[in-house]
Amino acid sequence: MTIEIPAWIDGRLVPVEKLAAHRRGLRHKAVSVFVLDGDRVLLQRRATGKYHTPGLWANTCCTHPHWGEDAATCARRRLGEELGIPGLSLTRRDVVEYRADVGGGLTEHEVVDLFTAEADADLHVAPDPEEVMATEWVALDALRRDVAARPGRYTPWLRIYLEDHAERIFPAALLT
Repeated sequence: MTIEIPAWIDGRLVPVEKLAAHRRGLRHKAVSVFVLDGDRVLLQRRATGKYHTPGLWANTCCTHPHWGEDAATCARRRLGEELGIPGLSLTRRDVVEYRADVGGGLTEHEVVDLFTAEADADLHVAPDPEEVMATEWVALDALRRDVAARPGRYTPWLRIYLEDHAERIFPAALLT
């Protein structure tokens, strides 16, 4: 199935096949979700069959909206598809932009709508094994320390979010 995502070419937003956008390093729309339980973040470890950054730990959910799909609808859809999590109330936190080499000649140049959602630790998670090989709740301060100590375990975008945009994602009380 070919998925077209919104990307900018010559200053215009146009539909572009997802892999082509990454090969060309085109600036494109994306969505990232952080599900929280108090000071803990639900992380996912990307499946080994993913076309980039396989086996690395990432935020709860990250994806690209389909052409014509709004960011919140996309976030809800992918929480269900990737993790089997329906019905969480999402809070739009901000929009950030980053550019990162994700290996294999691919570049993520994303304009990302960031969302958070509150959940309990007993949240039922049913990952799609084609997308996610593991999930884990991690305290934000422990995650930040581990990312600094062992960055190679984590996706480039999670490292960027934590290093450059944490105050735009997480409640201030978690960052003290």
